[in-house]
Amino acid sequence: MDSIEREHPTDSPALHLPPGQPQPTGLSVVIPAYNEARCIGRTLERIREYAARSATQCEVIVVDDGSRDGTCDIVRRFAAEPLDLRLLVNPANRGKGHAVREGMLAATGGLVLMCDADLSMPIEELEKLLPWLERGYDVVIGSRDMPESVLDPPQRLLRRWLAWRFRAIRRRLLLRELRDTQCGFKLFRRDAVREVFALQTIDGWLFDCEVLGIAERLGYRIKEVGVVWRNNPDSRVKPVREALLAVPTLLAICRRLAKVPKT
Repeated sequence: MDSIEREHPTDSPALHLPPGQPQPTGLSVVIPAYNEARCIGRTLERIREYAARSATQCEVIVVDDGSRDGTCDIVRRFAAEPLDLRLLVNPANRGKGHAVREGMLAATGGLVLMCDADLSMPIEELEKLLPWLERGYDVVIGSRDMPESVLDPPQRLLRRWLAWRFRAIRRRLLLRELRDTQCGFKLFRRDAVREVFALQTIDGWLFDCEVLGIAERLGYRIKEVGVVWRNNPDSRVKPVREALLAVPTLLAICRRLAKVPKT
């Protein structure tokens, strides 16, 4: 695995949180990337601007999952800018779940945010997640299916119907209290990251269900919060194929979760 390592600035301010919140050592942003040359530069620029504007000590970890389109070259150029950036490179495509696990376990921040490379949820939506940590939650997830959620624009009708069917099936099997497990915008306390992602095994797109299921089994408190979400028409997810694989994978996750000691 190749990597770009930069020292953490010693004089960076702590992550800005609501008054009364214990200050963590900083924020890590983990971005899985596979052939994201069209958008990764814009995403890194927006995160850099947000960190500067909010006086946030921010580490960014991009995990390239076997891209063949120059994604790594763009990230390496950003490593020369004033951004605490690391690039982890997998020589072959292993799956989003594998890339996220790799980045989350490499993160050093007191809080760790996973987000998609196209930044479908604006980085500013982090401000909606942070207050729930003050209220005692360990994992706060963005959701496209809450009353306060804003879809701008929404997905096409077929994708919405398949998503609705998936959620109905998934909620019968696990995580019944959560409406949207698949939104790629999730914030974790570091202690939860270390314990949960060490147990994650799913490399494919349903890794979110396993991660949240493990967190629930281990007794971590999970909060779902509506966010602004912008549909990416260039998404490479093949909804019909993935729908056919969903039920067997969910059943495998349920069997796996049964072996995790419940606390």
